[in-house]
Amino acid sequence: MVKAIVGACWGDEGKGKVTDMLAEKSDIIIRFQGGSNAGHTIINDYGKFALHLLPSGVFYNHTTSVIGNGVALNIPYLVKEIEELVSKGVPKPKILVSNRAQILMPYHILFDQYEEERLGKKSFGSTKSGIAPFYSDKYAKIGFQVSELFDDVLLEEKVQRICEQKNVLLEHMYHKPLINPDELLATLKEYRDMVEPYVCDTVSFLHQAIKEGKNILLEGQLGSLKDPDFGIYPMVTSSSTLAAYGAIGAGIPPYEIKDIITVVKAYSSAVGAGEFVSEIFGEEADELRKRGGDGGEFGATTGRPRRMGWFDCVASRFGCKIQGATQVALTVVDVLGYLDEIKVCVGYEIDGKVTKEFPTTAELAKAKPVYETLPGWNCEIRGIQKYEDLPENCRKYVEFIEKEIETPITMVSNGPARHEIIYR
Repeated sequence: MVKAIVGACWGDEGKGKVTDMLAEKSDIIIRFQGGSNAGHTIINDYGKFALHLLPSGVFYNHTTSVIGNGVALNIPYLVKEIEELVSKGVPKPKILVSNRAQILMPYHILFDQYEEERLGKKSFGSTKSGIAPFYSDKYAKIGFQVSELFDDVLLEEKVQRICEQKNVLLEHMYHKPLINPDELLATLKEYRDMVEPYVCDTVSFLHQAIKEGKNILLEGQLGSLKDPDFGIYPMVTSSSTLAAYGAIGAGIPPYEIKDIITVVKAYSSAVGAGEFVSEIFGEEADELRKRGGDGGEFGATTGRPRRMGWFDCVASRFGCKIQGATQVALTVVDVLGYLDEIKVCVGYEIDGKVTKEFPTTAELAKAKPVYETLPGWNCEIRGIQKYEDLPENCRKYVEFIEKEIETPITMVSNGPARHEIIYR
């Protein structure tokens, strides 16, 4: 059985916690897209962790973690992340890296920084992890595949050829130091030694696992609104954030994905630039940010303060729809316990007309939120284990959201720890 765990909106919905929880009953967890540019925060018996490349199921002895072919593989980062886990007392996880995954190169990170610098005020708010240059190279067919590390002749020729091309840009567009091909080749040989113990034909491994009826989890990074096709383009990421891409990014048949758990946050938050209709500012935002998540709403990768907003029914319904959500996990409901009233964005007003459909970015820029106000429950709900024991106004809030997003909410998270979740 293959399940996917994906985000409904801008990312930061709490997918890490949900994956960590569901990994308990899984055999294999797969990261299928993205790189070390976004993180998942997890709190469990070993402590608090921010994972970036590793799937969120690495804390169990019975699981195998797979880095799929769709991932932007930052090899030193992967090795560092494994070492950090072990240093904090976590048993060394079983990890397989696809031989078809592509390598995030040191120059991808530099090009990301140089381009943001060049764009100045028109920059994309990138995490400068090299993601856009990496995926650009992959689709321009000048990327390095893991399997190529093991062919010396091919590698040497390719390094020379790519350095020629990159150095033209470095010299004439960015006016930055050039890449030395010999140094780059030496770096790639170091990468080969680092990654060799993990490299595997993951496609054969996964097809066999499906045949054997293993439980498999696909873990997505970011959320629907950061997808390059359906998100707030161009303020999006460079790989598809949708469950459908899980089949491609992992190398499994699409019809094997039977369950798509879409994680929805009980309020809105976003990192980076881009349209955000229900955004709030000032003291109201500061208070929510301070109370949000565990230790506040700050990016797991960058530490940047997240932009805050009220729950957006329009964006969340659209996010669930394009993910193909079969069920929803609603997170951080406990955070809202301090409010007397809670606003919910139920529509967008664009050019004097109210719509409930999520528009394209150009239209989105003109959208004003249409709010409905719901009564708060004004108490702490952490520690409650049964849905019927939640305050009535809290249940009403959950059910209001469920009706608006048109997807069953089967899990309500009421705290950051692994088992602080209510099943409905």
